[in-house]
Order: sequence, then structure tokens, then C-alpha cells
Amino acid sequence: MPTPLHFDVIVVGAGIVGLAHALEAAERGLSVAVVDRDARCVGASIRNFGFVTVTGQPAGDTWRRARHAREVWARVAPQAGIDVVHRGLWVQAHRREAQAVLEQFAATEMGEGCSLHTPADAAQRIPALRTEGACAALYSPHELRVESRTALPLLARWLASAHGVQFYFAQAVLSVEPVGQDVQVDTPEHRLRAERVVICTGADVTGIARPALRAHLDVLKHCSLNMLRVRSPTGFQLGAAVMADLSLVRYLGYAVLPAAAALRQVLERDAAESLRHGIHLIVVQSADGSLVVGDSHHYTDVLGGAPDPFALEAVDTLILGHLRDTLRLDQVDVLERWTGVYPTHPSQPALIESPAPNVRAVVVTSGTGASTAFGLAHDVFSTW
Repeated sequence: MPTPLHFDVIVVGAGIVGLAHALEAAERGLSVAVVDRDARCVGASIRNFGFVTVTGQPAGDTWRRARHAREVWARVAPQAGIDVVHRGLWVQAHRREAQAVLEQFAATEMGEGCSLHTPADAAQRIPALRTEGACAALYSPHELRVESRTALPLLARWLASAHGVQFYFAQAVLSVEPVGQDVQVDTPEHRLRAERVVICTGADVTGIARPALRAHLDVLKHCSLNMLRVRSPTGFQLGAAVMADLSLVRYLGYAVLPAAAALRQVLERDAAESLRHGIHLIVVQSADGSLVVGDSHHYTDVLGGAPDPFALEAVDTLILGHLRDTLRLDQVDVLERWTGVYPTHPSQPALIESPAPNVRAVVVTSGTGASTAFGLAHDVFSTW
């Protein structure tokens, strides 16, 4: 092995959680190295909506971290050459029970800045909405959307050029071991040492992160989801992300409200198959006009199970049905289909484990990496 290269911080994993920790450390004046087993980011950090969601996040740490992360994205994106494709969120209520949830949410602390609209008013503001039969809509100005596939490489490139972060791609981490006061990270070709190491390996919770996460492995699950990119007609403009009734029983910021119980009862009657597949509608638009649509949620145990690599056409059909019900799209041409996998915990939206005083293992366990990672990284370094 060559002579060890020394850094203040080594981050294992170049997904959004790893890059967020690299940025937080670099902005604190620390020298940083990032190591990733792949030649580029290919996991859940790019297999998503690129949707930085604040509204509807659970109260407490997740909502607080999402608000912080949204501000970091807004500040960093123009510096890194990342386009903010659109801003804001419309949640359309098709049922009176859904309208009641939106009204209750708007009256909470987390509803500050949001506004309720009639279907006619919503149709004027976002003509792409299919408002026939709708009851109400809530607009939030807090969200923003980036194209994850391009945003993550641009963020890494900017971290290297603007902050001197050293990247070691296509280097699997073989070991993370204490050496004196430091921690040594070995790859097949490099030996790195640092005063602190942050392990951010995403869905890979049984690899190098396993010792730190051992206490949670019995309850952790992998969540796999279906997503699609569809062509939209020329001139079709959303201008904001769109959600609908099913989101109100999935996003905990809405789902814990008293009115959500009645909505779930109605949805169990009207949309039982969609609930069974964990489907709720999110639609965002890309710079080329195409729409990213999803998603579904299927769970397997981390120990003793594995996510199914085969996506069901029936699930995609259900998702596209909700798309047609919500937007004025008479024909939907699918351009791409993919699945994503992320870890979930039954009660904790994120895990921060300390297997040693100078090592942290950080995992987002709620599918909110793009929305909360910068806030999570801020918390990690603020208490370390």
C-alpha cells in the first residue's frame, strides 16, 4: 500500500447524503475526501424526483432538516451550475375528505406560507390541472426541483473545484479501522486516513456500515419503488410539482391529522389496489418538458430478503391512471421506466450511529435524502 493520504474528514459514499456531509465539512474549513465504489452516482440519489419537499414532511427533525436543506439547495445550485427546474407544489383534493385534510394542514405551523384555492382558481394558475370534480387545492411555495441525474455530478464537480474535495470513484471501501488517533480507510488502490470518517452508503446497510447499524438490522427494510418518465405535449407546463389525495395518507405531515382517518377509509374503498402497492402520485417536470411520475412502495426485510428487480406493469398502469385523473393528458407515452431502492425504519426517519468516537454512520431511512440530507449533515457536524 502507498503512504497514507491524510484528510480531516473522509466520507464513504457519494450519494446526496455523502455529498451533503462533504459540503458541510468543507464549509467548516476541513479537508475532505469522498470515496465511492461506483464510477458515478447510480443509486437512489438519482433514481428519484429531484424534488426537495418541505410541505407534508413529518413535524420535528425531518421538517426542520428539510427547511434547512431547501435553503442550502437554493444557495448552492446557482454556484454549482445546477438548474432549479421549477418551484412550488400543488396538492389537489378530489374528495371532500381530502379537502378537510388540506384545511387542517393549512391551519398548522407547517402550513405557514401555504394557501388554499378553489378548483377554478387553481385551474387559472396551473391550467394543466384537471379540475373537473375537484374540491380544492393547496399551494406551497417552499419546494424546489432539480434534475437529480445531472445535479449530483455537478454538485460533486463543484465540491472538487470550489472546495478542494478529493474524490476517489470506482474504489470499494474494504475496511474502516482505527489507527492511533485517526481512522484508516482502505480501498483496493488507496490508503486514506482522517481524524473523522462519515459512512453514508445509502441502501447498502449490510456492507461496510453493517457493524454500526447492527442494532437496527432486524427492523430495517428495503423499499423499492417504480418511477416513469413520460412525454408531454408541446407547450405543456406545470410550473410546480403536483400531488393528489393519495399523498395525504402517505406524507406524515398530513397523515397524522385527524381528518386523514376519514380520507383513508374512503381511499380503501375507492383506491384499494393503489394503497396495496403503496402508490401515491407525484409529478414533476424536467427542462425538456418531460414529466417524471411515480411512485409505488414495496418492502422487503434487509435480513433474509432482497428487493425484487422486476417491476410490475400493473403498478405502472395504476400510476399512469392517477396521472390522467390529475392532469390534462389524453395520451401518455412512456419514455423511461426505472426502480429505486432505499432503506426504511419503522420509527426513525434517519439513523446517526457512532461505532467509535471519530466515526459516524448516517443513513436516511425515510426516502427523504434529497429533501433532508443537507440538514442532516448540519446536525451531524454541529454535535461532533
